[in-house]
Amino acid sequence: MNNIKINRGLNIKLKGIAEKTTSEAGTSALFAIKPPDFEGLIPKLVVKVGHEVKAGSVLFYDKYKTEIKFTSPVSGKVAMIERGERRRILAVVVESDNKQEYEAFKQGDPSNMSREDIVENLLNSGVWPLIKQRPYGIIAKPDVTPKAIFISAYDSAPLGVDYNYVLKNESEMFQKGIDVLKQLTSGKVHLGVNGQEAIIDTFKNCKNVELTAYSGSHPSGLVGTHINRLCPINKGEHVWQINPQDVLIIGRLFAEGRFDAKRTIALAGSEVEKPQYYTSMLGASIDSIVSKAIKGENVRIISGNVLTGTKVCKKGYVGFYDALISVIPEGNHHQFFGWLTPNFHKFSMSKTYFSWLMPSKTYALDTNFNGGHRAFVVSGQYEKVVPLDIYPVELLKACLVEDIDKMEQLGIYEVIEEDFALCDYVCTSKQETQDILRKGLQLMIKEVG
Repeated sequence: MNNIKINRGLNIKLKGIAEKTTSEAGTSALFAIKPPDFEGLIPKLVVKVGHEVKAGSVLFYDKYKTEIKFTSPVSGKVAMIERGERRRILAVVVESDNKQEYEAFKQGDPSNMSREDIVENLLNSGVWPLIKQRPYGIIAKPDVTPKAIFISAYDSAPLGVDYNYVLKNESEMFQKGIDVLKQLTSGKVHLGVNGQEAIIDTFKNCKNVELTAYSGSHPSGLVGTHINRLCPINKGEHVWQINPQDVLIIGRLFAEGRFDAKRTIALAGSEVEKPQYYTSMLGASIDSIVSKAIKGENVRIISGNVLTGTKVCKKGYVGFYDALISVIPEGNHHQFFGWLTPNFHKFSMSKTYFSWLMPSKTYALDTNFNGGHRAFVVSGQYEKVVPLDIYPVELLKACLVEDIDKMEQLGIYEVIEEDFALCDYVCTSKQETQDILRKGLQLMIKEVG
């Protein structure tokens, strides 16, 4: 096993880490698959309101890649199709019948199946969108063979999911999923684990993987960090990534021949009465998980972690790729003298406050920006929290001026928004670095492909 120490980064220690206990989520009548969760997707509907579906029935597909299908996580009927501006589809909502009937798909030993058969099964069942690709952080292209596949079972983000706990008793299905992924790449399947804790048998005894233990501050658990250390991406190359719980979904597909979208979701944050884990389904309603678990009303509910997640309301739905719901105070208030006021309740990477004197203290941070947008100056802050072999400020400025040649030279193919999330947090200029990077990636997709 390899051991890699990440020397740059930042741990934001928030209050409310999920305790290692699991409960059943409340009964959720509604589940949704949301097209905005998929970068660059233009959906074409297959169903209408009132149509009856099974778990695994196609709801919509990609207009430009018709083989990529998106299927229902539960059986029931289509309750509504939520639309936004210009009738853009925001969500296809299915009302569960609580029977959970499944569409039948192929099952069997992946080692005895051709790559084409495996890809076809993943596409038909709607499991394929769980696999994302670098560059660009989009759904993987089925006609491409990646040079490697990466799985990070180490969530180093604030309030991150403890995969050592979630996957402790899932050795069989996890191995099945790994065996499937191994058939999809010409290279290695890389599994990253937390090197600061004992490695569970699910990971330690896993075959057909290259096991690497990472230690250090966030983003030591991000796939982008792992790719940069083990398998850097050059122009024309592709690397795939998948979340560890989604490996289980792939394993169950080939073991049982059905799309079983069970997922363990962590509810965490300083505004949660009892932070813990809940068993639910992909696309579950937020209310079924947070109901009666939140302390107050003036809070922000985030599907995902506080650095990269999406703001949702109680009537919203868990994101397609998310296994964490974070709840923190809303920062819609003003503080006298702002950041000049000395106190012991704020966290800072610099020595503005006294957090550097209390490295083990946890904080109930809110969403306040603590400042306004300023000129984009070179401060040296980004380099302290981005452990990749790139120049982050120069890359962002190349994105702003749409200089494609410079973007290529500065490493645009290796990064997605989450790799720059800490830059948003530490930035003195209050630049929206994740938004800048995504616009740069969209330009690359349009001009380079």
